[in-house]
This record gives sequence, C-alpha cells and structure tokens, in this order.
Amino acid sequence: MQKRLTPSEILPLSPTATLIGRVWLDAVDGPVPVTLRGGDLFDISALGATVSAILNREGTLALDGDFPRLGTLDDFLSEGGNRGRLGALLAPCDLQVVKAAGVTFVDSMLERVIEERAKGDPAAADAIRAALKQVLGEQLSAIVPGSEAASRVKAVLQAAGNWSQYLEVGIGPDAEIFTKAAPLSSVGCGAMVGINPMSSWNNPEPEVVLAVNARGEIRGAALGNDVNLRDVEGRSALLLSKAKDNNGACAIGPFIRLFDAGFGMADVEKIAVSLSVTGADGFTLSGTNDMSRISRRPADLVGQAINRSHQYPDGFMLFLGTMFAPVKDRGAPGLGFTHHLGDEVRISSPDLGALVNWVGRSDEIAPWTFGIGALMANLARRGLL
Repeated sequence: MQKRLTPSEILPLSPTATLIGRVWLDAVDGPVPVTLRGGDLFDISALGATVSAILNREGTLALDGDFPRLGTLDDFLSEGGNRGRLGALLAPCDLQVVKAAGVTFVDSMLERVIEERAKGDPAAADAIRAALKQVLGEQLSAIVPGSEAASRVKAVLQAAGNWSQYLEVGIGPDAEIFTKAAPLSSVGCGAMVGINPMSSWNNPEPEVVLAVNARGEIRGAALGNDVNLRDVEGRSALLLSKAKDNNGACAIGPFIRLFDAGFGMADVEKIAVSLSVTGADGFTLSGTNDMSRISRRPADLVGQAINRSHQYPDGFMLFLGTMFAPVKDRGAPGLGFTHHLGDEVRISSPDLGALVNWVGRSDEIAPWTFGIGALMANLARRGLL
C-alpha cells in the first residue's frame, strides 16, 4: 500500500527553496529538526531543540552553517512510505497547535451548507446542491466578508429562508478558526492518514498551511490534508471535533518552506494546490485548490487566530481552507465521493512539493503514542534541554 517515494517527487521545484522539517532518527530514538541542502539532511538542533523553538527565533534563520549531516533524504524514505534505513520523515511541526480556517472559499462554503441541509446523507446532497446553486448562483464569490454588501446579502438570504451558520462564517465579519489537531499528532509525507470507521462519507481537503510563530509572524508555508468526515459534520456542526480530529486525520509536509527573498506571502496567495486520489479499485479523482480565489486574506486569518485576546507561546500551524469539495460519484449515482481504504492521496504544488499519503482506518493505522511528555523526556536524555 505504501510505495517508495523519491526525493525528486516530493520536493519543491526550486533548488534554492529554504526548507526545514523533522525526521525520526533511529540512532537517537527521537525526532530531530532538520534542513535540506543539496539532497542532504542536516541536524539544526543547535538552533533549537524543536521546530517551534527555531521558528520563534528572531531575525533571519542562518541555515547555511556547519551543522551535523545526518544522511540523504532518501535515507528516510527508501524502505517505502515515510521510512528509510536511518529513520522516518515526520510532519515538519512539533509543539505548535494545529489550527484551521473553515469556509474560506465560496465553492466549499456551499458544500458545507449542503452537508448541513442533507444532515449527513450523501444521497440527499445532489438535489440540494442543484436547488441552492439555482437560488444563489455564483454571486457570493464577489462578496467581501464582513462588508456592507455582505450584510445586505445576509438580509436577503434570511428573508428567503436560505441563511446558514456556514454562510455566517463565510461572508460574515468573523472567520471560523478551530483547532484541527494537538501538538505532535500530525503525520508527515508518506504516512498513513486515518478515516474514523464511524464515517461512510468523507474526503481529503488539500490546503496551504502557514507556519506562524509566537509573535504572529508568518515564517513559511507547507502543504496539508485536512481529512474530513462529511457525514459526521453534516449531522451537526457541534460534531466538528469528531469530524476533524481523529488518529492520522491531519497530514502536513513534506517540509516547511521558509519565507526568503525568493518566496513569500505574495507567492502563497497565488499558489494552485493540486489534488489527485488514486484508488486500488481503479478510481481516480483530481482537482485544484486555487489560493487566488480565497475570500479572506491569509494574513487576516492569522490575525483572527492570534491577537491580544489569544496567544500561542509555541506558535501554531494554520490551515487556510480549501475550495475543493469532491462531488464525483464513486458508487451509486448521486452518492458523490468518499474514500476507500488504500487510496493514495497526492497534494502538490511546484512551490511546496508534494504531500503523499495512503488512507487507512483511524483505529487500525499506527496509534499516536509520542506526545509532549515523551518528547521532553527524549530531549532531556539527549542533553538538549
């Protein structure tokens, strides 16, 4: 199920991209923050014992210093999936909590309204989708969230009985910012992602993920898969945590590309994130998440997450949302898309590389066992605290 990945297929196209991440190094039986130079991985623990601490450093990170070489990236991939002869490739974040912004694209906003009205029943979604689009059309795409025009649209939709809590966060003044995953629970490129067996209607969500430090500074970006249980969230928005936070349901990687002279927020705002799903049954699905169509500026979303009313001493990772909500039928007509076990999910962009994962059940894939306590004990044993 987990085939061998090569460095060339998961790395950004630019050979000068500044990348940091983490590997599990078998030699120390623990995680190590790394940077990649010319295909080689270097231990940057001298800058900080965790990626969180490194991103919290002030000023430009000096990653071209004389750091210990661990081996090649292939040494952490060569055995298939995220495993190699020296260890494993991990998610590039550690102590940062993982946050997510929801309903930031009109396309996915309408799908959330459909889920709500279908109450988690995929068979009912197709008819609701057609009816809603006939009423709303594409007019919402031009609305600036929180504007006077948005307030007027809200009044019209409420009068017609078409208002929804998803429209409230989609075009209202306050963004939906929720906690996607706990620190250290995210999986990296090549790992299995998990679908809770309670779900029969679910999908990947290809997104850009910002790496933000404790001062609210956006230090870089990565790719992410916000695995979502559509039927569970559709039953009730209060089940969001069950729909979003499951074992292996958050994938980030392959690395964080740091902002520098060759890559910055302007580039993030025009990234096109591609998604492909390939099933063992021969089913294929593809789509694109075009960041230029996001309804809220990424910096505004960061400001709604961290401010004088809410701090993150270890920084945070922020999923920016997706316009992609797959509706291609995989089974009976009208039932739409859902994952099958063994699906290969590939999320990619030339700027950030490729995040590749395979789908399993959240209760059958490797459990999450290495938490904050284990990390502190490991770092202390290695003399890094």
